[in-house]
Amino acid sequence: MPIPDRKRLKQFAKDYIALWNAGDKEGWIRNWRAVCTGEFRMLDPVGTPEKHGFKECCEDSWELFNDRVKFKHHDDIVLVNGNELAWVLENRITTDGKTITGISIETFRFEEDGSVMIRTWYEVPDRDTTELGDMFETYLPE
Repeated sequence: MPIPDRKRLKQFAKDYIALWNAGDKEGWIRNWRAVCTGEFRMLDPVGTPEKHGFKECCEDSWELFNDRVKFKHHDDIVLVNGNELAWVLENRITTDGKTITGISIETFRFEEDGSVMIRTWYEVPDRDTTELGDMFETYLPE
């Protein structure tokens, strides 16, 4: 698979958010597969054990977070340089009856073999008895 060009990566970013927020899992998966047919690797967040494969990197996150998390990014902070995409993302998390906003920085490096390496940075919530704490206890058990 050739590395997606700038136009395709910008479209991927736009569709990623729209499909996630609409709850369209199948569309979101198709969007991913349009830019990556190979191996998925992810540090989410950087400093935690690496995740591998589409299920662990994408589908498991969808199942755990999609009902409670909606995303927003701004076109002027979606950056594409060569085979890499980076964005600043607002994560609007509804938990325990209220909505909070967290910021993440996320980078995606696409390779000629169809693989992608995803790296994210954000403040990891405390593991406590809140819904958010429970979600992260599941997502980051170590």
